[in-house]
Amino acid sequence: MHRTLASLVAALAIAASGVLPASASPPPVELRVASYNIHAGSGMDGVFDLERTAAAIAEIGADVVALQEVDQHWGERSRSLPLARELGERLGMHARFAPIYSLDPAEPGGPRREYGVAVLSRYPVGEFTNHELTRLSTQDPEAGPEPMPGFAEAVVQVRGARVHVYSTHLDYRADPAVRATQVAETVDILADDGEHATQVLLGDFNALPDAPELAPLWTQVRDAFAAAGSGYGSTFPADAPDRRIDYATVSQQVGARSATVPSTALAREASDHRPVVADLLVPRGGW
Repeated sequence: MHRTLASLVAALAIAASGVLPASASPPPVELRVASYNIHAGSGMDGVFDLERTAAAIAEIGADVVALQEVDQHWGERSRSLPLARELGERLGMHARFAPIYSLDPAEPGGPRREYGVAVLSRYPVGEFTNHELTRLSTQDPEAGPEPMPGFAEAVVQVRGARVHVYSTHLDYRADPAVRATQVAETVDILADDGEHATQVLLGDFNALPDAPELAPLWTQVRDAFAAAGSGYGSTFPADAPDRRIDYATVSQQVGARSATVPSTALAREASDHRPVVADLLVPRGGW
């Protein structure tokens, strides 16, 4: 009787405190993420087809998708459409866009011509930040390296978990100098979230996994392919990929169940990159 009473008192005390014993910790949340360079909506055939892009994303079945090479009222190549918003509406997902370039409109009174990265999410986005990285402009050949926006951070609320999702597009040039600077800046930005933050960094890194300039990044996050033991997975060029330059990476406390590169017809045709898809287990909390 006394033991039963003591157990009841202990249970009431735990309930009152709101603290669960370690053995009763809530299970992690399943989350499918993807990174996809959409080539401004044009496929390997050079044809702009946003319905095809949306279908390629839909067949992945991801909860959160990081996009690169996203136009917003950019011009004729993408029919001056706001691609992130259009894709979000077609897919029933929240859309957030982070421009790298924001240029004056082609005609007075028109929308600004923008290009950058984006995040699509089936879950609510609580916060969104467009961070700066050092870049060499593709619009001004005379400009030297300078801080420019286009590194997106979306804080996504996933069934009791707070997840920092990043979409990035690193420098494409053969000389890794700017890319190395961007990696160092990325590590600093990730560290600002705190050591216990749940983070998913997705993007087109324009470098192979063993590239020396990426080495500092692997001190902060893990490649989902390595974490899941899923092999290599090539992403570029989409029709016959021979290298992986697109990534899903995660912070240490995030589990990776699998990481894959789809090989469907849409994955081969809808862009010049194939998407990377990772099935994750993220811890609850982080609020």
